[in-house]
Parts: sequence; C-alpha cells; structure tokens
Amino acid sequence: MNTKSNKSGLKNNQYDFAILVDSSCDVPEEYMAKFPIYSVPLRINYKDASYRDRIDILPEEVYKRLNEEIPKTSLPEYSDAKEIFEEIIRDGYKKVISVSISSNLSGTFNLIRLISDEFKEKGIEIYLFDTKNISIGSGLYAISAANHLEEGKNYEETIMSLEQEYGNSKIFFCVETLEYLRKGGRIGRVASMIGAALGIKPVITCGEDGTYCIAGKERGSKKCISKAVTLAKEFASKGNKAEIALMYSGEVLDLEHIKDKIEQLIPKCKIKLVGTISPALGVHVGPGLIGIGVYVMP
Repeated sequence: MNTKSNKSGLKNNQYDFAILVDSSCDVPEEYMAKFPIYSVPLRINYKDASYRDRIDILPEEVYKRLNEEIPKTSLPEYSDAKEIFEEIIRDGYKKVISVSISSNLSGTFNLIRLISDEFKEKGIEIYLFDTKNISIGSGLYAISAANHLEEGKNYEETIMSLEQEYGNSKIFFCVETLEYLRKGGRIGRVASMIGAALGIKPVITCGEDGTYCIAGKERGSKKCISKAVTLAKEFASKGNKAEIALMYSGEVLDLEHIKDKIEQLIPKCKIKLVGTISPALGVHVGPGLIGIGVYVMP
C-alpha cells in the first residue's frame, strides 16, 4: 500500500501555503490530490499490529475485521507527524494552516501544536485551527481553505476567512447499533440495552464545546435518518446556500435514496462529496453509519 503522499505537481510554491489535516477529518482523496493538503494519520491498533489510518490499512479492511476484533485508536505517532511537516518543507512551503478534529475528542490538536512549536523555530509559519468538530465536519473547513487557495487568497486572508466561518460546519450521524459506542465507553451498558430493546437510534453531533452530544432520537433507522436530514435542513437554513457531504461506514445500500431526499428538502444545497468515514471514528460507531455534513455558505 502507498506510504507516501503524492504532491509532486504541487511543489515549487505554486500556492501561498499548505494545508495540514489529520486523517479523521475525512478529506476525500480528490481534494488531497488537487490541493497541497497533507494528512497526519491516526493509528489503528490491533493486539498484534499497529496501522497508519488510510496508509497501511483502509476503512473497508477495518470493518471486515470488526467481528474478529474491535481495534483501539490512538493519536498519530510523533515521528509520523514530524515526517509530514518535513515533507511540507521539502515541497517548498513555509506557511501552513493546520485543521484538526476537536481538541476535546482527541489529543491530535495538541500533538500538532507541540510539533509546530519546533518548526516555528525553523522559520515556518503555522496557524492552528481547532474545528471543535469531527470527521467531514472538520474536513469541510479544510476544503473551504483549499477553495480560498484556489480563489487566490493568501495565507492571512484565508485565516481571516476561516475565523469568520467558524461554526458554519456541522455533522449529524445516525448509527445502526449502540453496541460499539458501549464497547468504546461512549455510553453505558444499561443505556445501550434499553436503546436496543426499544429500537431507539440517536442522531449524534458535536456541541459547541466540541464533544459528542445527542441531537435527536428516533425509533428505527429510517426515522433516524429522516431526523438527521431535518436537522441538516435546519442548520443549512442559517445561510443562503450550503455544501453537503454524505458519509458512511461499511456497506450502506440506500445512499442514493438518502441523497435524493437531501436534495429535495434542501434545494439550495450542493452535495459536494460522498465518502467513507475514517476507521478512527468507525471503530467507535460500527458499520452502517450515515453522516450528513453541512457547511453553511453566506
């Protein structure tokens, strides 16, 4: 499996700055290839081996193995993160905008902060953006930064734009089962048993403090997804238009139907991408997840 990023066409300071994300931001490969976006991989840890997320192991492989073993997840290795910083410098960039998943859900933000202090001493400018979000809810900020880059905005202008856009991104997850959340310690055994017995499925999002919270509950998967779409519509109404990302874990059979429903209920939206979530999140929620990411546009 490929262990190196391919940025050969993005060297020579073609752009004013580089964008750094962690793999849990779920930025799709097409953006990684088109823009100078570099990803620091979280770790997927099995009893007998540790893998770099989306480099040594792909999401599909993780979900296939869940019946055999539910792996643990951990921060990127210091050496992995440092290597990405060095690659950015080799490619000719001296300015970096780092976009991380919520510091209240992961220590990745603080890890990047510690490493960035070391590279600031080498003359590298680094802006750290704590999204207080997860998955594509974080990744949409990185995509917005890439869009500003494509529009010709410089480092300082893009930072100003991101700060103005803070709070414009939200993600709503529907999980197929509460069992993985229970095993991961996210909910208690009694709550998971009651939820399973009653068929109650939560819509999970991130609150203002960047921690998981329940945005709504419904009985059955279809009603839960409908609730998530309704919540996405309410959030999208805060702006004149919205960009939507539809995410999933494992095999989900009715994605096209869900996509059509979103387009019907949120006519001013643009479904920008459809993709699979990182295993670093997927191992905590299991297969069958549906996530709707919304980025409000002025």
